[in-house]
Amino acid sequence: MNPILIVEDEPKIADLLQKYLQNSGYKTHWIADGNQALAWLKDHKAELILLDLMLPGKDGLEVCKQLRQTDPLTPTIMLTARIEEIDRLLGLELGADDYICKPFSPREVVARIKAVLRRSHASSNQQQPYEASAFASLHLDRERLRVMLGDKETTLTLVEFELLEALHSQPGRIFSRQHLMERVYPDNRIVSDRTIDSHIKKLRKKIAELHPESDLIHSVYSVGYKFEA
Repeated sequence: MNPILIVEDEPKIADLLQKYLQNSGYKTHWIADGNQALAWLKDHKAELILLDLMLPGKDGLEVCKQLRQTDPLTPTIMLTARIEEIDRLLGLELGADDYICKPFSPREVVARIKAVLRRSHASSNQQQPYEASAFASLHLDRERLRVMLGDKETTLTLVEFELLEALHSQPGRIFSRQHLMERVYPDNRIVSDRTIDSHIKKLRKKIAELHPESDLIHSVYSVGYKFEA
Protein backbone atom coordinates (compact mmCIF):
# COMPACT_ATOMS: atom_id res chain seq x y z
CA MET A 1 0.00 0.00 0.00
CA ASN A 2 1.26 3.46 -0.88
CA PRO A 3 1.46 5.97 1.99
CA ILE A 4 -0.93 8.82 2.65
CA LEU A 5 1.12 11.96 2.09
CA ILE A 6 0.60 14.61 4.75
CA VAL A 7 1.74 18.05 3.57
CA GLU A 8 1.49 20.17 6.70
CA ASP A 9 3.94 22.68 8.19
CA GLU A 10 2.69 22.42 11.78
CA PRO A 11 4.52 19.47 13.40
CA LYS A 12 1.93 18.91 16.15
CA ILE A 13 -0.91 18.62 13.64
CA ALA A 14 1.13 16.40 11.33
CA ASP A 15 2.13 14.13 14.21
CA LEU A 16 -1.48 13.83 15.39
CA LEU A 17 -2.69 12.96 11.89
CA GLN A 18 0.05 10.37 11.44
CA LYS A 19 -0.82 8.64 14.72
CA TYR A 20 -4.53 8.41 13.92
CA LEU A 21 -3.94 7.23 10.36
CA GLN A 22 -1.36 4.65 11.39
CA ASN A 23 -3.71 3.36 14.09
CA SER A 24 -6.30 2.95 11.30
CA GLY A 25 -3.89 0.81 9.28
CA TYR A 26 -2.53 3.41 6.84
CA LYS A 27 1.08 4.12 6.02
CA THR A 28 2.01 7.80 6.18
CA HIS A 29 4.71 10.17 4.96
CA TRP A 30 5.05 13.74 6.20
CA ILE A 31 6.42 16.74 4.28
CA ALA A 32 6.26 20.32 5.58
CA ASP A 33 7.00 22.28 2.38
CA GLY A 34 5.05 22.67 -0.87
CA ASN A 35 8.08 22.50 -3.17
CA GLN A 36 9.40 19.43 -1.38
CA ALA A 37 6.02 17.74 -1.73
CA LEU A 38 6.00 18.24 -5.51
CA ALA A 39 9.57 16.95 -5.72
CA TRP A 40 8.68 13.85 -3.68
CA LEU A 41 5.63 13.12 -5.83
CA LYS A 42 7.77 13.03 -8.97
CA ASP A 43 9.42 9.83 -7.72
CA HIS A 44 6.79 8.37 -5.38
CA LYS A 45 3.13 7.45 -5.41
CA ALA A 46 0.69 8.42 -2.65
CA GLU A 47 -2.56 6.66 -1.86
CA LEU A 48 -4.05 10.05 -0.97
CA ILE A 49 -2.70 13.53 -0.23
CA LEU A 50 -3.68 15.61 2.81
CA LEU A 51 -2.67 19.08 1.68
CA ASP A 52 -2.56 22.14 3.93
CA LEU A 53 -3.51 25.44 2.29
CA MET A 54 -0.87 27.64 3.93
CA LEU A 55 2.57 26.18 3.28
CA PRO A 56 6.13 27.43 2.90
CA GLY A 57 7.64 27.10 -0.57
CA LYS A 58 4.40 26.80 -2.55
CA ASP A 59 0.95 27.10 -1.00
CA GLY A 60 -1.53 24.26 -1.14
CA LEU A 61 -3.59 25.65 -4.02
CA GLU A 62 -0.52 25.96 -6.25
CA VAL A 63 0.67 22.48 -5.27
CA CYS A 64 -2.78 21.07 -6.10
CA LYS A 65 -2.87 22.91 -9.43
CA GLN A 66 0.56 21.66 -10.51
CA LEU A 67 -0.15 18.14 -9.29
CA ARG A 68 -3.36 17.87 -11.30
CA GLN A 69 -1.49 18.75 -14.49
CA THR A 70 0.65 15.61 -14.17
CA ASP A 71 -1.41 13.36 -11.89
CA PRO A 72 -5.19 13.74 -12.13
CA LEU A 73 -5.98 10.51 -10.29
CA THR A 74 -4.46 10.74 -6.80
CA PRO A 75 -7.21 11.81 -4.36
CA THR A 76 -6.47 15.08 -2.57
CA ILE A 77 -8.06 16.53 0.56
CA MET A 78 -7.25 20.12 1.45
CA LEU A 79 -6.75 21.29 5.04
CA THR A 80 -7.41 24.94 5.69
CA ALA A 81 -7.90 27.46 8.49
CA ARG A 82 -9.29 29.95 5.97
CA ILE A 83 -13.04 29.45 6.17
CA GLU A 84 -14.12 31.89 3.48
CA GLU A 85 -16.32 30.15 0.91
CA ILE A 86 -14.23 31.39 -2.02
CA ASP A 87 -11.17 29.57 -0.70
CA ARG A 88 -13.13 26.36 -0.38
CA LEU A 89 -14.56 26.58 -3.89
CA LEU A 90 -11.21 27.54 -5.40
CA GLY A 91 -9.56 24.56 -3.80
CA LEU A 92 -12.19 22.22 -5.18
CA GLU A 93 -12.11 23.78 -8.66
CA LEU A 94 -8.36 23.22 -8.83
CA GLY A 95 -8.95 19.51 -8.43
CA ALA A 96 -9.25 18.80 -4.70
CA ASP A 97 -11.66 15.98 -3.89
CA ASP A 98 -12.63 17.39 -0.50
CA TYR A 99 -11.69 20.00 2.09
CA ILE A 100 -11.56 20.03 5.89
CA CYS A 101 -11.51 23.20 7.96
CA LYS A 102 -9.28 23.65 11.00
CA PRO A 103 -9.71 23.01 13.84
CA PHE A 104 -10.85 19.49 13.05
CA SER A 105 -11.33 16.15 14.76
CA PRO A 106 -8.71 13.58 13.70
CA ARG A 107 -11.50 10.99 13.64
CA GLU A 108 -13.37 13.12 11.11
CA VAL A 109 -10.25 13.32 8.96
CA VAL A 110 -9.93 9.53 8.98
CA ALA A 111 -13.62 9.16 8.09
CA ARG A 112 -13.30 11.64 5.21
CA ILE A 113 -10.21 9.82 3.91
CA LYS A 114 -12.04 6.50 3.94
CA ALA A 115 -14.99 8.04 2.04
CA VAL A 116 -12.77 9.60 -0.63
CA LEU A 117 -10.76 6.39 -1.06
CA ARG A 118 -13.97 4.36 -1.42
CA ARG A 119 -15.09 6.60 -4.27
CA SER A 120 -11.63 6.51 -5.84
CA HIS A 121 -11.35 2.72 -5.64
CA ALA A 122 -14.86 2.29 -7.03
CA SER A 123 -13.82 4.36 -10.03
CA SER A 124 -10.65 2.31 -10.56
CA ASN A 125 -12.50 -1.01 -10.39
CA GLN A 126 -14.72 -0.18 -13.36
CA GLN A 127 -12.38 -0.78 -16.26
CA GLN A 128 -14.60 -0.43 -19.31
CA PRO A 129 -15.16 2.95 -20.93
CA TYR A 130 -18.76 4.14 -20.79
CA GLU A 131 -20.44 5.30 -23.98
CA ALA A 132 -23.22 7.86 -23.83
CA SER A 133 -26.34 7.24 -25.84
CA ALA A 134 -27.34 10.89 -26.05
CA PHE A 135 -24.18 11.95 -27.84
CA ALA A 136 -22.61 9.21 -29.94
CA SER A 137 -19.02 10.45 -29.80
CA LEU A 138 -18.92 11.09 -26.05
CA HIS A 139 -17.15 8.46 -23.95
CA LEU A 140 -16.41 8.36 -20.23
CA ASP A 141 -13.41 6.34 -19.12
CA ARG A 142 -13.58 5.66 -15.38
CA GLU A 143 -10.20 3.98 -15.25
CA ARG A 144 -8.41 7.18 -16.26
CA LEU A 145 -11.11 9.69 -15.20
CA ARG A 146 -11.19 11.03 -18.74
CA VAL A 147 -13.92 12.17 -21.08
CA MET A 148 -13.48 11.81 -24.85
CA LEU A 149 -15.50 13.84 -27.35
CA GLY A 150 -14.70 13.13 -30.98
CA ASP A 151 -10.92 13.03 -31.36
CA LYS A 152 -10.25 15.13 -28.24
CA GLU A 153 -10.11 14.22 -24.57
CA THR A 154 -9.61 15.84 -21.18
CA THR A 155 -9.06 14.67 -17.62
CA LEU A 156 -11.68 15.24 -14.92
CA THR A 157 -11.44 15.24 -11.16
CA LEU A 158 -13.25 12.40 -9.42
CA VAL A 159 -16.10 14.71 -8.36
CA GLU A 160 -16.45 16.10 -11.90
CA PHE A 161 -16.54 12.57 -13.29
CA GLU A 162 -19.22 11.50 -10.79
CA LEU A 163 -21.35 14.51 -11.73
CA LEU A 164 -21.05 13.96 -15.47
CA GLU A 165 -21.76 10.25 -15.14
CA ALA A 166 -24.85 10.91 -13.05
CA LEU A 167 -26.22 13.54 -15.43
CA HIS A 168 -25.66 11.68 -18.68
CA SER A 169 -26.87 8.32 -17.30
CA GLN A 170 -30.41 9.67 -17.79
CA PRO A 171 -30.43 12.26 -20.60
CA GLY A 172 -33.12 14.88 -20.20
CA ARG A 173 -33.76 14.16 -16.52
CA ILE A 174 -33.42 17.18 -14.23
CA PHE A 175 -31.19 16.38 -11.26
CA SER A 176 -31.61 18.56 -8.19
CA ARG A 177 -28.51 19.92 -6.49
CA GLN A 178 -29.43 17.87 -3.42
CA HIS A 179 -29.47 14.66 -5.46
CA LEU A 180 -26.11 15.46 -6.99
CA MET A 181 -24.62 16.29 -3.58
CA GLU A 182 -25.79 12.92 -2.27
CA ARG A 183 -24.23 11.24 -5.30
CA VAL A 184 -20.77 12.77 -4.99
CA TYR A 185 -20.74 13.08 -1.17
CA PRO A 186 -22.29 9.80 0.08
CA ASP A 187 -21.09 10.41 3.64
CA ASN A 188 -23.89 13.01 4.04
CA ARG A 189 -21.64 15.90 4.96
CA ILE A 190 -23.02 19.41 4.87
CA VAL A 191 -21.96 21.26 1.71
CA SER A 192 -23.51 24.29 0.07
CA ASP A 193 -25.28 24.45 -3.28
CA ARG A 194 -22.45 26.68 -4.46
CA THR A 195 -20.04 23.78 -4.15
CA ILE A 196 -22.00 21.78 -6.75
CA ASP A 197 -22.38 24.89 -8.93
CA SER A 198 -18.62 25.39 -8.81
CA HIS A 199 -17.91 21.82 -9.93
CA ILE A 200 -20.50 22.05 -12.72
CA LYS A 201 -18.99 25.32 -13.93
CA LYS A 202 -15.57 23.72 -14.16
CA LEU A 203 -16.98 20.62 -15.86
CA ARG A 204 -18.86 22.65 -18.49
CA LYS A 205 -15.71 24.61 -19.23
CA LYS A 206 -13.74 21.42 -19.84
CA ILE A 207 -16.41 20.01 -22.17
CA ALA A 208 -16.63 23.32 -24.05
CA GLU A 209 -12.89 23.16 -24.67
CA LEU A 210 -13.39 19.77 -26.33
CA HIS A 211 -16.31 20.85 -28.51
CA PRO A 212 -17.37 24.52 -28.32
CA GLU A 213 -20.54 23.86 -30.35
CA SER A 214 -21.84 21.31 -27.85
CA ASP A 215 -23.82 22.53 -24.85
CA LEU A 216 -24.44 19.23 -23.08
CA ILE A 217 -25.04 20.30 -19.48
CA HIS A 218 -27.97 22.66 -19.02
CA SER A 219 -28.95 24.68 -15.96
CA VAL A 220 -32.58 24.55 -14.92
CA TYR A 221 -33.33 27.71 -12.98
CA SER A 222 -33.85 27.18 -9.23
CA VAL A 223 -33.95 23.38 -9.70
CA GLY A 224 -30.66 21.86 -10.84
CA TYR A 225 -29.03 20.49 -13.98
CA LYS A 226 -29.65 18.09 -16.84
CA PHE A 227 -27.65 16.42 -19.62
CA GLU A 228 -29.07 16.91 -23.10
CA ALA A 229 -27.33 16.89 -26.47
